[in-house]
Amino acid sequence: MNIIIIGCGKVGSALAAQLSNEDHNLVVIDTNPQKVQEFSETYDVLGITGNASSISVLSNADVEHAHMLIAVTGSDELNLLCCLIAKKVSSCHTIARVRNPAYHKELNFIKKRLGISMIINPELAAAMEISRLLRFPSAIKLDTFAKGRVELLKFKVNSSFGLDGLSVMEIAERYRCDILICGVEREDDVFIPSGNFVIHDNDLVSIVASPKNSAAFFKKIGVHTHQVKTALIVGGGTLGYYLASLLSDMKIRVRIVESNRKRCDELSELLPTVTVICGDGTDKKLLLQEGLTQTESFITLTNLDEENLLLSLYAKRVSEAKLVTKVNRIAFDDIVESLDLGSVIYPKYITADYIMQYVRALENSFGSNVETLYQILDNQAEALEFCVKEESAVTGIPLSELDLKENLLVASINRNGKVHIPRGQDQILPGDTVVIVTTVKGLHDLTDILKR
Repeated sequence: MNIIIIGCGKVGSALAAQLSNEDHNLVVIDTNPQKVQEFSETYDVLGITGNASSISVLSNADVEHAHMLIAVTGSDELNLLCCLIAKKVSSCHTIARVRNPAYHKELNFIKKRLGISMIINPELAAAMEISRLLRFPSAIKLDTFAKGRVELLKFKVNSSFGLDGLSVMEIAERYRCDILICGVEREDDVFIPSGNFVIHDNDLVSIVASPKNSAAFFKKIGVHTHQVKTALIVGGGTLGYYLASLLSDMKIRVRIVESNRKRCDELSELLPTVTVICGDGTDKKLLLQEGLTQTESFITLTNLDEENLLLSLYAKRVSEAKLVTKVNRIAFDDIVESLDLGSVIYPKYITADYIMQYVRALENSFGSNVETLYQILDNQAEALEFCVKEESAVTGIPLSELDLKENLLVASINRNGKVHIPRGQDQILPGDTVVIVTTVKGLHDLTDILKR
């Protein structure tokens, strides 16, 4: 597809990296010539320097023949204006990043009136991701397929689970749960495991299952699966507000520590059921007074990555809380992951993933049948959901007889709303949705899972 990206920030960079790998024709626009040059040198894109709200600049980007325009600059108003102009001069789909809470209740109205295809709010998307993790605190990461009927969960193997030294096949036989171990991260190595693959303590294991079956599996290995009852949040910014609101609706007791007095007053009015503490979130004495050692979850959402990381490291030492740490700068993600802080949230990645899901859905209407895509296993693998619309070379044949590519698993089949983990004699049929986990990048059609 022909895609225009406006804004060469972190989200723009994450999008350009993924879209350029999938052979889309990309044009990036930014007012900063240095950033445009960096993008042009790093990714397979055409760079244009200029203000994208100018019709002449958009014309230079060939907006008339674009399939999609994605506006992710730092200005909500500029993003909306670019989408509006693009809709007036072309028939392309438009996506705008809008983060100001003042627009939150009006987004559906704005989207409908301006004809924008999708509006993404990074802070709200990150808050929803965190709230999902707090529903299932043992998971480090949780993604969903098939409208929530299938979950992809990542957890760390502890010695108390009794999984050390067991093969994937032995785990399936011992616990008799309809789950599939689809990925293992061990230090710097990533594996798509076969039945003989042996699990060890400290491995990061990803499983695919229905919510009911994943809960049953975790219960059998002695893992806590119930949502947290209390949450202590450091940072009362936009993300903190959205998260506290969501958690309050989930009947979780929430305390927010915020240093700005005026912001504390605002939060107290906006969130009457939440306890707002005005104070320095990096003050160890204050955190202990506010129950850090007793809270079931501790979430650091300040604007400084260093503060968030240090606070989580301290909390890890003095409490048993579920830790969630927000990190903005994605350049050091490998170092951050090595700190073993539980769940680390990158709002820029989350935003890019939501946009990529829309791109995939649009691409589906052009012939591809990928419904959803997640980057997993430290971004070294993908989990893709395919919609099977018609008979093909992969349908009506037992999976054991298909000549599948290496490092690829058929992880689940959703048929008429019923999800199951496929075995060798199962077949893919038209009407199914199928989840594939693989280290092979760039699959567009379900038949791409076959060796050529």
